[in-house]
Amino acid sequence: MILELRDIYKEYQQGKMVVPVLNHVDFTMEEGEYVAIMGPSGSGKTTLMNIIGCLDKATSGEFYMDGQDVNKCSENEMSDLRLHKLGFVFQSFHLLPRQSALENVEMPLNYAGVPKKLRKERAFKALERVGLADRVTFKPNQLSGGQMQRVAIARAIVNDPKILLADEPTGALDSKSSSQVMDLFQRLNDEGVTILMITHDPEIAEYAGRTVLIRDGELTEKGGSGHGEGA
Repeated sequence: MILELRDIYKEYQQGKMVVPVLNHVDFTMEEGEYVAIMGPSGSGKTTLMNIIGCLDKATSGEFYMDGQDVNKCSENEMSDLRLHKLGFVFQSFHLLPRQSALENVEMPLNYAGVPKKLRKERAFKALERVGLADRVTFKPNQLSGGQMQRVAIARAIVNDPKILLADEPTGALDSKSSSQVMDLFQRLNDEGVTILMITHDPEIAEYAGRTVLIRDGELTEKGGSGHGEGA
């Protein structure tokens, strides 16, 4: 079991009001799975992703990642989990505008203290995996939206994370680029990468092997599998 969340409850304080966002959520995921969490805006899906991504902590409940009790982790240990076990892909790419594609992909390796020569080799290999070996010196403003998202995916996988977390990965893309990015996710999953994706788009969710619906902070499993081969 790569992820196990038990009875996760999350609330926020707004002035004197307490606003519950996640309502006693149970969720598990096996290594190698490809799961989509689908829900409308305000359903709690981003909060859930932030907890799984070790960017936020639940108010109560248990959370294990790759056998590790995340609730007992210090800030530094959470930081290590984000660096070594998780890869993040966001809707708006989050690339550094003055850095080349290669330099953007090298960033996590830099934080991990990987020597320069090895950094460059691994960053190039990651760009090759996403079909951008001919764009390594390009800056983000010289790339299309779809290419920028592929650079972001290369950056997310360069550390060989246990889980790739994708938050609305096609939200800023046209339909052709969306389909190329989803084909790339499928290929990475076929290579053994575990993917957890958040989306509000049923067509995008279809690519996952398993879809979980979230509404008003509660999760329900959706039957049937899409393009993927998961349960």
